[in-house]
Amino acid sequence: MDPTTDNAGQTGDPGTARDALEALRAEIAKAVVGQDPAVTGLVVALLCRGHVLLEGVPGVAKTLLVRALASALELDTKRVQFTPDLMPSDITGSLVYDTRSAEFSFQPGPVFTNLLLADEINRTPPKTQSSLLEAMEERQVTVDGTPRALPDPFLVAATQNPVEYEGTYPLPEAQLDRFLLKLTIPLPSRQDEIDVLTRHAEGFNPRDLHAAGVRPVAGPADLEAARAAVAKTTISPEITAYVVDICRATRESPSLTLGVSPRGATALLATARAWAWLTGRDYVIPDDVKALALPTLRHRVQLRPEAEMEGVTADSVINAILAHVPVPR
Repeated sequence: MDPTTDNAGQTGDPGTARDALEALRAEIAKAVVGQDPAVTGLVVALLCRGHVLLEGVPGVAKTLLVRALASALELDTKRVQFTPDLMPSDITGSLVYDTRSAEFSFQPGPVFTNLLLADEINRTPPKTQSSLLEAMEERQVTVDGTPRALPDPFLVAATQNPVEYEGTYPLPEAQLDRFLLKLTIPLPSRQDEIDVLTRHAEGFNPRDLHAAGVRPVAGPADLEAARAAVAKTTISPEITAYVVDICRATRESPSLTLGVSPRGATALLATARAWAWLTGRDYVIPDDVKALALPTLRHRVQLRPEAEMEGVTADSVINAILAHVPVPR
């Protein structure tokens, strides 16, 4: 498929849809250097109708990554900068009195979009963070007792700085569990950072993605075709049992006070299925489960304080469990 085509997303063929989604990597790379795993994670979330939490220090292109994805997918996107004084109605919308009609009318908030960029979500108090819970789970917003459906596709891509940074509020466990994936955005390698600075020296403007050459290479029709194909990807009973064993092992880990819930197990099965389809298979293998275990589970477990003091991380616990749980043959 030609990455520069202007009629992207007009096909329902699964094979073409896979090619179009694969083309996202090259298209987003025109704006973002060296973040292929994060791009893949965002595509997996779209296929699974899930949401993504992007964590990294300031200045590693988290916001730019989401904006580039929206441009390459030809999706409507809106950005909300989360601040300590942000109110829930600033996100969901509210009833506004119209003096001409003498009636209240609903003014939609920025959540009514395909891709909502919730920038620095952990800089706003839990009350406002929780305003996204209904939207993320039910894909609707209820204002004054009236539910209003959100568009499809709908994805919340929330960015956050690590919680040890001053002025941040840890996300409630209930909201963390609503995110399908938690992707960590690392600092770039030396060569990648040189490439970033070279682009800027040559005139790259992160606020003008069109000038950077980012064009739509896929669209809603491709996503629908891909989702239908993912739903037909075969999962054997052995793979299902493998996912359950991994999640049950987190509940028995001495390093954790909170293990993965059945919702987390369902999420791991779904993401492994999407990854299997993206890699060109119509069946899931154990390596698919292993590939998605960290981003799918790391935010669903809670470390014991003593383990945290010893330098144990959620990733290290999950990796140890993956090494311990027998792999089906």
